[in-house]
Amino acid sequence: MNAPASWMTRVETYLAYRRRHGFMLSIDGAQLRSFARFADEVGTEDHLTVALAIAWARSSRRPSPLTWARRVEVLRGFARFCLREDPATEIPPRSLFGPAHRRLVPHIYTDSELSALLDAANGLAPEHGLRPATCRCIIGLLAASGLRISEALALTSDDVDLEAGVLCIREAKFHRQRLVPLHPSVTEPLITYVQRRDRLVHRPACDRFFLRDDGHSANQSGILYALQTLCRQLGWQPRGDYSHHRLHDLRHTFIVRSTLRFYEQGIDVDRAVLALSTYVGHAKVTDTYWYFTGIPELMAIAADRFHRYTRGATQ
Repeated sequence: MNAPASWMTRVETYLAYRRRHGFMLSIDGAQLRSFARFADEVGTEDHLTVALAIAWARSSRRPSPLTWARRVEVLRGFARFCLREDPATEIPPRSLFGPAHRRLVPHIYTDSELSALLDAANGLAPEHGLRPATCRCIIGLLAASGLRISEALALTSDDVDLEAGVLCIREAKFHRQRLVPLHPSVTEPLITYVQRRDRLVHRPACDRFFLRDDGHSANQSGILYALQTLCRQLGWQPRGDYSHHRLHDLRHTFIVRSTLRFYEQGIDVDRAVLALSTYVGHAKVTDTYWYFTGIPELMAIAADRFHRYTRGATQ
């Protein structure tokens, strides 16, 4: 009788299967490999059982029910995959440790904050280098287009058509591609950036659009450090539930403020949100609605619409 495959082998088989279907699973992959190392080391179970799931979940360095619940959630997909070949597999129930998610309120930037942030970026070091312009343009692009930071950093010069004012996002989530038209107020600073970049970096080390002073691609840690440095210099504390300012808050700001503008201008919100969802690269419109929860202004509008609906008013 053949010995059962190691847990690491089973996890890698599962990840390869999911990735062939377009899922990146960066975080889930790391979590599942952690499970495999734990299960192979413990070596007491040949099948995925609820007891094994609980033991691994509780082994986290962050001893909280929320963390344990998230670990169980990651395991459930893997368990369903294992069940195909091993009928003794037990799928851990969602309710083991309670809910796996809680809605944290992000920092939504005001217009004045965004202007102050972009102005402050001009003062980043080195004074006559490319870094201030790179940080300013990336922060401004995230706020004006709702791009993910990974999408902005992956742009090549061929992906940016400044004459037409269109970005080509080639490798978004789930390997999706999309075109992102830009307002002239966005393309003009990018044209200025290209002129400065080409003047300061004569021999780029890569084909990326956004570069560092050494000619290599700008990276997420460097842009995040710049953002948090600027916020400290401006004396800002993050509003909401996060302890620090995040690059993702700029994407969140774009989506929330775009929706508020739809209401203010009397636009058909249901139709507009569908277009917005496509623009920001969401796979489902429900992903866009997720951004609305926890935002007092939008929740107040939703409550008012529901109140009028219950009273029979026309929406």
